[in-house]
Amino acid sequence: MLNLIWFLLLASGIIVAAFNGNIEVVTEAALTAAQGAVKICIDLVGVMALWLGIMKIAEQGGLIQALARLMKPLMVRLFPSIPPEHPALGAIILNLSANMLGLGNAATPFGMRAMQEMQKLNSDSPEASTAMCTFLALNTSCITLIPATIIGVRVSLGSPNPTEIVGACIFATSMAMLMAVSLDYWFRTRSPWGGKD
Repeated sequence: MLNLIWFLLLASGIIVAAFNGNIEVVTEAALTAAQGAVKICIDLVGVMALWLGIMKIAEQGGLIQALARLMKPLMVRLFPSIPPEHPALGAIILNLSANMLGLGNAATPFGMRAMQEMQKLNSDSPEASTAMCTFLALNTSCITLIPATIIGVRVSLGSPNPTEIVGACIFATSMAMLMAVSLDYWFRTRSPWGGKD
């Protein structure tokens, strides 16, 4: 669906430019944007390599496991249908811990494993369970303590203080996660459409 939306936006822009006799403006904008995208990507490589290296050291040093231990009591309450020692709960905790540290690449396999394990608890039903919906909401809105990508973009665009965004990102992602947890709780317990596991 997203591809269709992008195609319609691009096609309508080209058609309007052609009707107005400004088709060269579209070509020039496309080439300039492509050149700018490549420059930003090259600038990001160094910053991302630094942050990913730091995060890998944190991962190998046991920081994710420490976060997982801290999060376990909360996760048991958020996912009451998952037994406390089930592999799904462990994968959920590791996914969210990695996301909190900005380790998106490390978080993805944990997220896929969590969904696979929850699907086993869901009796292979084609409909998502309440636990799966809760996990999706948390994964999408997870608090980010180190927004490495945003810092990298700000560095590549010449920001004099690229890390000043950290506080705002922590606040925004905290509010997003709080809202996701609150809405999930409301849908599970008070909504007429409340899910059942």
